[in-house]
Amino acid sequence: MRHPQGRARRAGAALAAVLTWAALLAGAVGCSPDGTHGLGIDHVLGGRPAAPEDVIRISPDDGTRAVRPDGPLMVRVPSGRLESVSVVRSQDAQDSPVPGHIAGGGTIWRPDDPKLALAAKYTVDAVAVDGGGHRSARHTTFTTLVPDERFIGYVTPENRATVGTGMIVSLAFSRDIEDRAAVERAVQVTAKPAVEIRPHWFGKNRLDFRPERYWQPGTVVTVGLNLRDVEGAPGVYGLQSKTFTFTVGRSQVSLVDAAAHTMEVRRDGELLATVPITAGAPEHTTYNGKMVVMEMHDVTRMNSRTVGFGGEYDIPDVPHALKLTDSGTFLHGNYWAPDAPGRVNVSHGCVGLRDVKGGSSDTPAGWFYDRSLIGDVVEVVNSKDKMVAPDNGLGGWNMGWKEWKAGSAAK
Repeated sequence: MRHPQGRARRAGAALAAVLTWAALLAGAVGCSPDGTHGLGIDHVLGGRPAAPEDVIRISPDDGTRAVRPDGPLMVRVPSGRLESVSVVRSQDAQDSPVPGHIAGGGTIWRPDDPKLALAAKYTVDAVAVDGGGHRSARHTTFTTLVPDERFIGYVTPENRATVGTGMIVSLAFSRDIEDRAAVERAVQVTAKPAVEIRPHWFGKNRLDFRPERYWQPGTVVTVGLNLRDVEGAPGVYGLQSKTFTFTVGRSQVSLVDAAAHTMEVRRDGELLATVPITAGAPEHTTYNGKMVVMEMHDVTRMNSRTVGFGGEYDIPDVPHALKLTDSGTFLHGNYWAPDAPGRVNVSHGCVGLRDVKGGSSDTPAGWFYDRSLIGDVVEVVNSKDKMVAPDNGLGGWNMGWKEWKAGSAAK
């Protein structure tokens, strides 16, 4: 049997509990009009979470554009700790994670490489727990500067080439380089087997690399161009990021004696042949010194106007032509003065070998051409001319090792 008094007592107790809670809440919010002296409803119920941008501070700000490469990328929390940070770089239609680490007891994240890429979009996702134990997440993006001006380096030799032992790695830049040290540090040239390789600047737009002595046959050389986003001059940034290799073939060094009208061709130190030549005439002598084969042409046109000799000659079909200097020195076949090689110097500074019109492998010029590689060394002695300049073609072998090393900009 149920008792009405029991039900009444239970109902009264429930009503009293409700009134007690109401009184507590009313007191919490009613101690002062703005609640500054009360506990507040959010505090009683565990506190209102702070806005994500207050919990997680990300630099650069969300939506920022044209951020410079030295702009700081950083994620931090004023209190609490970071749980995770993920940063992705989108560049050239490819997404790449940006490595970084959380430090400072969990309060800050920085990238391992502080430099930002140019012309890229960065996406940042971070999760953190604030001082009150509330978890927050932020998603932000920013874009970096798109430079108006770029530079590239044109590289000699070509990728996967097989070259002679005298090859010098040469970079010709499309723009003058003001910060030569920064650009130099962005180019790595290594060899297997290992050998010391050092750089040398010729002016503001050419950087060469070589070892102290000719390469050993069989050496594999790797050239790494990490020029992308390197500021070579104010507002002018590099464009390339690539790696290529070349292989050093057999050794061939040829010694031209301009006075004796001969050329000794040595392969791996052994004499292959002594070939009759004609060098520069007395009024147009041939440079002395070490020159490197830069180009090879089965046939080419030679016009005196292109090398400062006016209209003295224009030969449309010079056979077996090997270019030795930028100024126009060639070692080539000569069919128009067949009696000169071995007897007299008649050229305008080139080295001529006996040949026939159209060229033939059965002539001295054809024989030598068929056995040559880009990167082979041709050294001229006993000519009544000056030493070829180190920057005229790949003439760096005419510079001593100490002087060569002094041409580095990265001290």
